[in-house]
Amino acid sequence: MDDAALLTRASGGDEAAFSQLFARYQRQIFLYAERVSGCGSGDDIVQETFLAVLRPSGRFDPAKGTVPGYLFGIARHHVIKRLARQGVTMAEPPYTVAADAMAPQDSPLDTIARARTIDLVRQAVRSLPPAYREVVALCDLQEMDYATVAQVVQCPIGTVRSRLHRARALLLRKLATVPSAVETCRV
Repeated sequence: MDDAALLTRASGGDEAAFSQLFARYQRQIFLYAERVSGCGSGDDIVQETFLAVLRPSGRFDPAKGTVPGYLFGIARHHVIKRLARQGVTMAEPPYTVAADAMAPQDSPLDTIARARTIDLVRQAVRSLPPAYREVVALCDLQEMDYATVAQVVQCPIGTVRSRLHRARALLLRKLATVPSAVETCRV
């Protein structure tokens, strides 16, 4: 059964359809919530997202987008509320990345340094401003296309591309110290 049919049936109270929809998207929404709003929020965001599916107030309109876009849009709403309670906004920061931050990087790291590099990348992603962290989580980590991400974050596709470009540039700048860290792992 396709996602739209599952969502319609789940919204109507079909427990089997709800379970199937939950199984398809629970992990993705959990990871998105954890990456954007921080550790410990994933379970709550998943619960709030799927409870919203059962409420009659909001209905999915296939003409407006996809089921993943709809579900992640609900999750995003709850992430924004959670961040607001922490005093953090999803506003896009001013663009200040130096042009040299986009220089090509070295060749792939060896297997021993890979674990350390992954940890450094995760820390760098967590340190991004929320608006940038969100598009990295959706585009790069959830592998959503730009149109779906634009639907989720409720902005034009060009804004998604711009935020992703800026986020990647910031990540490059933040990770400029990785080679020296990798060298210490090799010793």
